[in-house]
Amino acid sequence: MTSSYPHLPLQRETPITEKRPGQPPRSKKLDNPVAHGQSLQLQLQKTIQQTEQDIGGFDDRKLFSFQVDKGFFNPDDLKKISKEIEFVSQEADEVIIAFVSQSALQSFEAKLASIAQGESVTNKQVYYALQGMRGWTPDDRASWSLKQEGLPLTDTFYLDLELWPIEDNARERQLLCSKFESWLKENGIEFPDSVKQSGLTIYRVRCNRTQAEQLLHHRDIRIVDLPPRFGLNIKHLGLDIQQFPIAPSPLPTAPGVVVLDSGLATGHPLLGSAVGDAQSFLPGHIAADESGHGTHVAGIALYGDLAKSIEVGSFIPELRLFSGRILDSNNENDGLIENHIDAAVRYFVDEYNCRVFNLSFGDSRKPYLGGHVRGLAYTLDRLSHELGVLFVVSSGNVLPSQLDGLAWRQDYPQYLIHDDWSIIDPATAINALTVGSLARWEASLNAQRHTHDPAELPIAKIEQPSPFTRHGPTVGGAIKPELVAFGGNWVLNARSGANHIHEQGLGELSANLDFAQGSLLGLKCGTSFAAPHITHLAGKILSEHPGANANLLRALLVTHAAIPSSSSGIFDKDDSARKVLGYGYVDARALLKSLEDEVTLIAEGQIENKRHHFYELLVPEDFVSSGKRVREIVVSLAHTPPVRSTRVTYKAMRLDYRLVSAPNLEHAVKMFNKATSKEDFDNIKELKGASISRSLRSKGTVQSAMWQFKQFNRNSKLKTERLFVVVTRNDHPWGESDTKTTEEYSLVVCLRDRENQEAKLYTQIQNRLQQRQRARARI
Repeated sequence: MTSSYPHLPLQRETPITEKRPGQPPRSKKLDNPVAHGQSLQLQLQKTIQQTEQDIGGFDDRKLFSFQVDKGFFNPDDLKKISKEIEFVSQEADEVIIAFVSQSALQSFEAKLASIAQGESVTNKQVYYALQGMRGWTPDDRASWSLKQEGLPLTDTFYLDLELWPIEDNARERQLLCSKFESWLKENGIEFPDSVKQSGLTIYRVRCNRTQAEQLLHHRDIRIVDLPPRFGLNIKHLGLDIQQFPIAPSPLPTAPGVVVLDSGLATGHPLLGSAVGDAQSFLPGHIAADESGHGTHVAGIALYGDLAKSIEVGSFIPELRLFSGRILDSNNENDGLIENHIDAAVRYFVDEYNCRVFNLSFGDSRKPYLGGHVRGLAYTLDRLSHELGVLFVVSSGNVLPSQLDGLAWRQDYPQYLIHDDWSIIDPATAINALTVGSLARWEASLNAQRHTHDPAELPIAKIEQPSPFTRHGPTVGGAIKPELVAFGGNWVLNARSGANHIHEQGLGELSANLDFAQGSLLGLKCGTSFAAPHITHLAGKILSEHPGANANLLRALLVTHAAIPSSSSGIFDKDDSARKVLGYGYVDARALLKSLEDEVTLIAEGQIENKRHHFYELLVPEDFVSSGKRVREIVVSLAHTPPVRSTRVTYKAMRLDYRLVSAPNLEHAVKMFNKATSKEDFDNIKELKGASISRSLRSKGTVQSAMWQFKQFNRNSKLKTERLFVVVTRNDHPWGESDTKTTEEYSLVVCLRDRENQEAKLYTQIQNRLQQRQRARARI
């Protein structure tokens, strides 16, 4: 049996240097300022006419959508036009929404007239970077799902309204809600529920078509949407597995994982002994599961791969299981789910100190097509930052109902990156771990029964993306999903017709709601059942590292993830695999403990804004020894920043790392010193060969890259110089008021040399760490 050892500490060096100051904003040059001013004058008049179509509003200001030149204009520049223009939201890199007073309009109009006449004005660069303006139209307010499906055909129906977020003025936000509720009552529109957070205000209303048209013209409404659709379209397939012993109870000190879903069958013989608590946070519904979805998810979250338990003939839970019901028997929520999740998370944190939550559902009416994230994802990001918890979220499923089966199968996997297959709310949450799905099996039940019948055509091969999984990225271009796990496959039965797609025998095995009828376990397909595999691994990490925070859990998981070889090269474009598979599938071989040939080092730090932290990687002799074989270094960083839905950059804090080589620590510090010239600073190169560039990985809040080596010559950087990981924090100016003086992060480094049977990486690194500690103690 291979020996395993505790992960080792990664020691930070003493120097902490300031980051170089940012460069002043670029200046916009115009060939013809007069024509620019005249064009803006015309657009201003049209915009004023457009805004006259708006109704409602908690005050008499106009709502303007400004089109700006990216890189030359930021939302704070609006104050340079007039102090009575209030920034509301940044909807895209080039779109800024603002409230504009009547006096501001007059001042603005006068400035444009001056520019149009060739006169000089103050802050002319702001006007030069302004490309246009218009109102916020009913088409802008209509959500993706509303444009796709239209208003319901019934006499009355429900809609969800997201109001403009007023984050910095609590009094104004309160006035907005008060005036809006009065307006709803005056117009006979019922509002049974609402969400009121500092950066998120949502109302669920009951209205008719005439009232819906009014809502689409209301000044204070950002988006009009159809209520969430959490339907899963999962077919049940029971397996009759008998004669398993009753599962024992986990240790009282075992970490807990929480499944927020359709409830739990607490009497299931494989789950009951591990259940710590099951509550309903859905008003009017009991805690028990009525659809089977929550129970199926919970079985995987508790045991991971149940097939392995079947092989050994016993089920031994090592985690405690908690359930919070937030979905009804149809996997729907007739209230505002943001409130129910907020209440559930706070309950399990306060009562049981739970830190890992599984959310295996998504709103198919909210695919991410750019712009700001939606309400549920924002809620998860806010709770992650506030409470330090980890949410594991499924990427969402798609069904091929509109596509020809044979053509659809032949287009696999390219169709997986089409816009219709983008991740859905809340999979966009940047502080959560989003999980896509891989196929575990190729042979359906029919194929196994009729071994010579070629009619059953699997869509995906083993360890390729499931045919229903969704792709990223999320806001700001951040990698999503971060991870993939087994979630099922589909087959096309060519003999039954071009569109006869089914999943029988291809899903993930777990606890069955109908266990009392003799079917202890069942099979189901979906990304819903990939996510709890990662939840289970996160719980297992807590068993080994009880003090691990959410940052460390995420960093460890992505460090030990890689895109499966069967999924490499199957896409037409190099970046497509990353959009679908993220960092890849987690190999748990050395996830919990290190091995001699695979060593993990951990650091947890707190960093101030505009600072660098330095960590030296002690590369052992065996790692750079002669011979042609694959060796790997993986570096991962995770942090949990505050977020703002009013900004297109969304996360208020920027934190990233670079892996660099240098002759010594002093040289590395000098490279990143505040006094370093701009040219030299820009030319600081990462070690060559990163699997993911710094510019791409730094868009997310969990960042990872792998460096792979097959051979070292005597001039290799790893032999002639030393390696340093440099962590840098550089917040957006607009976010500095939201961030703490110091922000926590976790840094994980892994060195692998699996092809060298004699490798003693762990022993050599441990010895060098001990030598350094003794040397420091003598100073």
